[in-house]
Amino acid sequence: MPRPIDQAKREALLRDIRAYISDNGLADLSLRPLAAALGTSDRMLIHYFGTKDNLLAQALASRRPEFHLVFDDVDTRQALHSGLRRLWQSMTSGEDVQSVRILLQAMGIACTGPGQFTAYVTTMFDTLTDALTHAIQRCGSSSEDARIEATVLAATFRGLLFDRLITNDEDRTNAAVTQLIHHHAHPQHHDRDHSTVD
Repeated sequence: MPRPIDQAKREALLRDIRAYISDNGLADLSLRPLAAALGTSDRMLIHYFGTKDNLLAQALASRRPEFHLVFDDVDTRQALHSGLRRLWQSMTSGEDVQSVRILLQAMGIACTGPGQFTAYVTTMFDTLTDALTHAIQRCGSSSEDARIEATVLAATFRGLLFDRLITNDEDRTNAAVTQLIHHHAHPQHHDRDHSTVD
């Protein structure tokens, strides 16, 4: 009889695996070095997760930023801007730093063609874009305008996060985000909150 899975141990392993991936990368990940870094064995990792691909899938799925919590109550431009600032802080120096580092690595691999990280990356893209779209609609924009604006915001954030991760230039990337948010204080389309500015 196989040993039963210790769920508490499994969750602890997932946390440690995510930290390892964040620091060491997804590309060319091997079970033996991973196990050694975690103070366990590759056989133990197989016992808990079956295969390397399943281990990676579970590690990626185990902690995803909950973008809807940032934007669910947004219905004015001022609230949208505050949410964007909170999101940037969380992604660059808060609780979502690890998730962002893993996402950016998965994005780089997914760019080479469809593979095991494509669905994860696409889901992460859609989650943020959807949350922003609904928030911008509540600010008074049409669904089409909101979707386009949300796409621009989300894609620009990802680009600046790549910049930040690679260059570690905090001042310049923070200034760029501030300018991005200020630009959206004056949308070209009409909304309910014309008088709100940063």
